[in-house]
Amino acid sequence: MARDITTVGVVGLGTMGAGIAEVLARGGVRVIGVEIDDAAAERGLARMRHSTARAVERGKLTADDERALYERVSVGSDLGAVADADLVLEAVPEQLDLKQELFAQLDKVCRPDTILATNTSSLSVTELSVATGRSARVVGLHFFNPAPVMPLVEVVRTVVTEPEVLDDVVALAEKLGKEPVVAGDRAGFIANGLLFAYLNHAAAMFEEKYATRGDIDAAMRFGCGLPMGPLAVLDLVGIDTAYNILQQMYRQSRDRLHAPAPILKQMATAGLLGRKSGRGFYRYEEPGSSQVVPDADVTAPVPGTARRVETVGVVGSGTMATGIVEVFAKAGYTVTFVARSDAKVGAVTGGLTRSFDRQVQRGRLSEADRDAALGRVTGTTNLEDLATVDLVVEAVVEELSVKRALFENFDEICKPGAVLATTTSSLPVIECAMATGRPEDVVGMHFFNPAPVMKLVEVVRTVTTSDDVVATVHEVCRRTKKHAVDCGDRAGFIVNALLFPYLNDAVKMLQANYASADEIDTAIKTGAGFPMGPFELLDVVGLDVSLAIQQVLFAEFREPGWAPATLLEHLVTAGYLGRKTGRGFRDYAKK
Repeated sequence: MARDITTVGVVGLGTMGAGIAEVLARGGVRVIGVEIDDAAAERGLARMRHSTARAVERGKLTADDERALYERVSVGSDLGAVADADLVLEAVPEQLDLKQELFAQLDKVCRPDTILATNTSSLSVTELSVATGRSARVVGLHFFNPAPVMPLVEVVRTVVTEPEVLDDVVALAEKLGKEPVVAGDRAGFIANGLLFAYLNHAAAMFEEKYATRGDIDAAMRFGCGLPMGPLAVLDLVGIDTAYNILQQMYRQSRDRLHAPAPILKQMATAGLLGRKSGRGFYRYEEPGSSQVVPDADVTAPVPGTARRVETVGVVGSGTMATGIVEVFAKAGYTVTFVARSDAKVGAVTGGLTRSFDRQVQRGRLSEADRDAALGRVTGTTNLEDLATVDLVVEAVVEELSVKRALFENFDEICKPGAVLATTTSSLPVIECAMATGRPEDVVGMHFFNPAPVMKLVEVVRTVTTSDDVVATVHEVCRRTKKHAVDCGDRAGFIVNALLFPYLNDAVKMLQANYASADEIDTAIKTGAGFPMGPFELLDVVGLDVSLAIQQVLFAEFREPGWAPATLLEHLVTAGYLGRKTGRGFRDYAKK
C-alpha cells in the first residue's frame, strides 16, 4: 500500500516551482519552499499569491480555501528546513551540475526514507540520482507548465528506482488530482520525446523557406485540430528552452532528428526567445504578451491574378469526392461530377442529399438553400462533360498511373485556361502536371477529410505552376470558406510531413516497450493539449493509410529516423488496420 505523503519540500520557487508548491498546498499537503535567499523565497510566495488570487477571482478557488492553503505553506532560504519532509522535489534551472550538487546536499540533509524527486524536463534522472547515496529512492516527477492547470505528471523511473517509491509518487500525483503516467528515463520522457521532435521539424521546415510561419501553424491548427501551431508553441515554450531540451535529447539519444534546427540556436543567441522577450517566430506587443503584431508574413498578398471560376468539375465518387462536391455546391458553384458508373453517380447524389437533409434537420441549412445547392449539381459518367468547366478537381484513388491517365484526358478535354487540380495527399503533383501539355495550369488542392467540415486546403505549387493558378485557388478557397496555405511539391506537403513522423515515433516508443499506448495517448492529450493521442489517431486514419504515407516520406527524404516502425508494418500485414477493421492498436470488437 502506498505511503501517504503529507509534507513535501520544493527547492526552487520560480514559475515552475511556485506552481508545483501551489498544487501541493491545494491538495492538502504541507509545503516547505526553499530558495537561494529570503528575497527570492518571498518572490516565489508572491507568484503563488498572484496565481491563487486569480483563481479566487474566477471562482475556481474559494477565499476560505485560499487562506487554508497558505496555512500549509512556509518559505525560506534554509535547505535544512526540508530535513523531515516525506518527499523533496527540486525545480531549479536545467543545469546538470547545479542539480547534482543540490541532490548531494539533500542526500545529507534528508531522512533516509525521504524520496528525492526532480522536475527536470530533459536531463537524465539516472545521472542526477548517482549524486546521492540513495539512487533507488530518486525519481522524476515532471509537472507541466502552468502546473496548477496542466493535468499531466510524468513519473520517471530509473533502472534502480524501487517499486514502492513509484507507487508512493503515483499515489501523491493522484491525490493532487493529476493524471500520472509512468515512463522510463530516456530523452524527453513521453510528451517531450514526441513533441519536441515535431517542433524541431517545423522549425527546420520554416528555416528551409518551404512554407511561411503563418501557413505552417495554420496548417496544423486547421488540418489536425491542434490548439496552437508548432512555431507558436516554440514561442510559448521559449526558443532558448526548446533549444536546450533538444540539445539534451540529442546528447542522450544521438538521434539526428533531435539535433536542434540551426535557426533555434541563431534565434536564442540573438535574444529572440519568443513571448518572454517580445519576439520569436512572431513579434508580440510587449515582452510576456500573447498578442501577435501582424507583419508582412500575415498581410502579404498572393501574387498573380485570379481567373474567373463559376463552374467546377469533380472526378471521383468516394467520400472525399462527395464532400468536395458538397463544398463547391454550397458555395454557389455549378458542379459537374464524374463517376465510373450510373450506380456510383446515384450513390454520390444520395450521399449529398442525406448530408444536406441532416444539415436542414439541425438548423444549419434552410430547405431553400438545400434545394438550390442540389440543383447546382449534375452527375455523369462521361469525362467529356467537363469540357466547359473553369476548374476540375480529381479525387480518385492514390495511384500515380491512374492520376496521370486522368490528367492526360483533362489536357484533351478541358478548355484552355481551365485550372487542373489534384487532391493527392502524398503523390508528386509534378507527375500529374507533366502528363499534360499545360503544366502551368496544374496545382495541388489538398482537402482534408471530411471536406465539408475541415477548413484547411493545402495549395501545392510545382516548379511549373503559374502565379495566376495559385491566386485562382486562393480565391476559390475564400469563396468556399476554406483556409488556404501554400507549400511546395514534396512528399507530405505541410501537415502529413509533420504529423506522420510524430505518429511513427509514437509507434517506435510503444514498440520499445517504453510506455503503453494508453500512457502515451494520455501524455500527449494532457501534456501537449492535442485533441487525440497518436494511437487513437492512427486507428481512425487507418494503419494501412498511415504506413503508405510514412513509406512515401521515407522514400523521398531518405531520413533513417522516418523508416516505418516495424510494429506498424506487422499490424498492417496482419490486417489490423484500425477502427475500419475492428482492430488496430486497440481491439474495438471487444467494446
